[in-house]
Amino acid sequence: MSDATPDSEATGPLGLDQADVRELRSTGLLGIAWAVLPGVLGITLLYQLGPVSEWLDARPELGLFLYLVAFSITAGLGLLPTYAQATLGGWVYGFGVGFSGALVGFTVASAIGYGVARRVSGDHVRHVLARHPQAKIIERELVGRGGLRALLVVTLLRVPPNSPFSLTNLAFAAVRVPLPIYLVGTLVGMAPRTAVYVGFAAAAKAAGAQDIQSFVSDGPGWWVFVGGIVLMVAVFAILGHMANLALAKYGGETQPGPGDVAP
Repeated sequence: MSDATPDSEATGPLGLDQADVRELRSTGLLGIAWAVLPGVLGITLLYQLGPVSEWLDARPELGLFLYLVAFSITAGLGLLPTYAQATLGGWVYGFGVGFSGALVGFTVASAIGYGVARRVSGDHVRHVLARHPQAKIIERELVGRGGLRALLVVTLLRVPPNSPFSLTNLAFAAVRVPLPIYLVGTLVGMAPRTAVYVGFAAAAKAAGAQDIQSFVSDGPGWWVFVGGIVLMVAVFAILGHMANLALAKYGGETQPGPGDVAP
């Protein structure tokens, strides 16, 4: 005779029951789209860096405006990743203008993504959290602990280069992180890695390359290219490690109390 109960049979591997799955269906579909599309379209943009940059250069009066609008909308809707568009900005406009433009682009994009995610997720995620006291701790840390603490968490989660922009937008919007905290944390947290992307692209363009492929084959050569990649990865690793250490220390200071778990 089986010892399983109806509740245990309805509970999935992540602790979600059938009601949870139904509530999270639309949010999950958006998450899948935002996990797949940026990767595919981002690589496509990098391969078309030369033609796209020439198109922008041919429109000196409108090029930067079009770049900012396209960056904001495509990243906000989860179509293109921020790293590819930051690379494009550095390639076309150099570090100063490219970095400033990328900051504006991903900040506006984060606001658009927040609005889309809030619209799709509604109150479903909060309803699920309310049924799972341990998961409720996450919402408490981001929303109920005060502005500075929430700002710290948002900022640290934005720092690592492997933090997916669109999916993080979805997570923050779903648990209702206050919009001002969300925007400031996004701007501060993403600025360092964006500077690396823009700087790398600006340096490659300054070397006379027409695109990434020609920078490797006709420019300084593979050794310089690989060395630049290694340096960029090292910087990212340091940034990610620092953020993870800060999050680990933060987590140790916010252990759940007796009222945060189910009896």
